[in-house]
Amino acid sequence: MGANMANPKPAADSKHHVLYPGTDLRWPASSIWRDDEPAIRKITNSDVWDSLAKGIDDFRAMPTHVFFACIIYPVVGLILARFIFGYELLHLIYPMAAGFALLGPFVAIGLYELSRRRELGLDMSPARAFDVLHRPSISAIWRLGIVLAAIFVGWLYTANLIHTQLFGGEISSPSQFWNQLTTTTKGTQLIIAGNLVGFVFAVVVLAISVVSFPMLVDRNVSAATAVRTSVRATLENPEPIALWGLIVAISLLLGAIPFLLGLAIVLPILGHATWHLYRKLVEPEAPL
Repeated sequence: MGANMANPKPAADSKHHVLYPGTDLRWPASSIWRDDEPAIRKITNSDVWDSLAKGIDDFRAMPTHVFFACIIYPVVGLILARFIFGYELLHLIYPMAAGFALLGPFVAIGLYELSRRRELGLDMSPARAFDVLHRPSISAIWRLGIVLAAIFVGWLYTANLIHTQLFGGEISSPSQFWNQLTTTTKGTQLIIAGNLVGFVFAVVVLAISVVSFPMLVDRNVSAATAVRTSVRATLENPEPIALWGLIVAISLLLGAIPFLLGLAIVLPILGHATWHLYRKLVEPEAPL
């Protein structure tokens, strides 16, 4: 009895470490699994498709394609201007278009806010998307957005480096570049190396952002907590998250084909769907 009094061990201890294993794990696992952070649910591929269907339903109820068109049209104009005045950045057109997948989670923060408001039965007029700027975690959202921007710049730098290593600094016309890309060994190497490296960048961004930005819109948590939760959601649901990444990639590709204009519809749908995927992946906060 005396020994027990000297070394009291609460009965909850054993359960505590089963539920929250972070303190018993070595790095790097201990940096991801932390005590008392949001719990992750196990989901299936059908949940991913259901999230996409709900995203389409949100877009029908809250169409924001005009807003995105106002952003995309100037981008298309800049690209066309580069074709007119020079071809120095021609080899970066594809990497820049693919970069939408890297910046998309941040660009869509207003859409998460609209889906959140619809869920709560609040006013969901498109202008309400800007209410996200008043959310408690907005500073964390900006910090994480800067991280994604840095990754995007790193991707463009890497894509340019791969091209320079294979073709040097030569500037080609669109027809010459296309011939180099499709009829030469170096062109094949550029396609393979560029897509493999781009895939790595995309996987990293998917893992750190699949639920982090919706969580920051929904809850007052730190950017680090949101990123850790996102990584855990990815590790604990690899197949559904891989399916979601594939859906995003194919959707962005199809939306980008007609001079990026299809993205005015694709981006809002994916943004709303991401909110619903977050709801399925992360346990809601306990009521106070």
